[in-house]
Amino acid sequence: MVDYGDVFTRKHFESLRSRTYGMIKPDAYTKIGKIINIIIKNGFTISRMKMFKWTLGQAQGFYAEHKDKPFFYDLTKFMSSDVAVGFELVADNAVQKWRELIGPTDSVKARSSAPNSIRALFGTDGQKNAVHGSDSGASAAREIAYVFNPEDTSSTAILNNCTCLIIKPDAVKAGYTGQIIDSVLEEGFEISALEQFKLNRPTAEEFFEVYKGVVPEYTDMVEHITTGPVVIMEVRQENAVQALRELIGPHDPEIAKHLRKNTIRARFGTDRVSNAVHCTDLPEDGILECQYFFKIQKGK
Repeated sequence: MVDYGDVFTRKHFESLRSRTYGMIKPDAYTKIGKIINIIIKNGFTISRMKMFKWTLGQAQGFYAEHKDKPFFYDLTKFMSSDVAVGFELVADNAVQKWRELIGPTDSVKARSSAPNSIRALFGTDGQKNAVHGSDSGASAAREIAYVFNPEDTSSTAILNNCTCLIIKPDAVKAGYTGQIIDSVLEEGFEISALEQFKLNRPTAEEFFEVYKGVVPEYTDMVEHITTGPVVIMEVRQENAVQALRELIGPHDPEIAKHLRKNTIRARFGTDRVSNAVHCTDLPEDGILECQYFFKIQKGK
């Protein structure tokens, strides 16, 4: 099957398979991985994702429809207080499905009426309620365009005491993104930048060039990382490169399963190419690899 049979069928199915905007608010930063895992397990496709930090003016622009409401200033001040993570989510009846999954606006009420909703699980009140969801298709289109503006090349990357972590296509496709992020946060690392990319071959070859002629799997590594979306993070901690490598585990998941079974590659990797994640090898390359994606590539 390569196309819809007729115009009516196309309109019917394309209206069902729709998009909405979702956002993890600053109060739920430590729950980013858990919330992404819930999103994936409930059948959403994450087609775009990025971490950002708004200025007060940017937050006010996003919530402009509420400018005359008494909560407007407190809400926008809160939303510009720290980083948030925005998503373009794809599913059948995406707007309604996401609204049902996140639950009522007031987290206290959500715990009574929708105890399994995201706001019930992770929210505090009506403002610090963990997540945002578009209330209509029109709002979703506006909010997606606002957050994923192609002219916005800004990044939350700090570019010090950092290492680069890439969740590879095999792990993204298998639905492990949330679990891997949660593992990193649970170990006390800071995720200071995060974005979903789709890498082309020239970019992959340039990034992995240091492995050319050194690692037998170089060509397969380049091919694999271009097969689907990847999630790239700047991860920070003292001695970040070495500390994260210990959490990631050996390059070969089979060796990792025998020697360090609780590492990320042991838990989520398959083989030396589809080994769930890439992380910076050398301490001096941590900043360089983060710059490559969050400064150089975003500036192109």
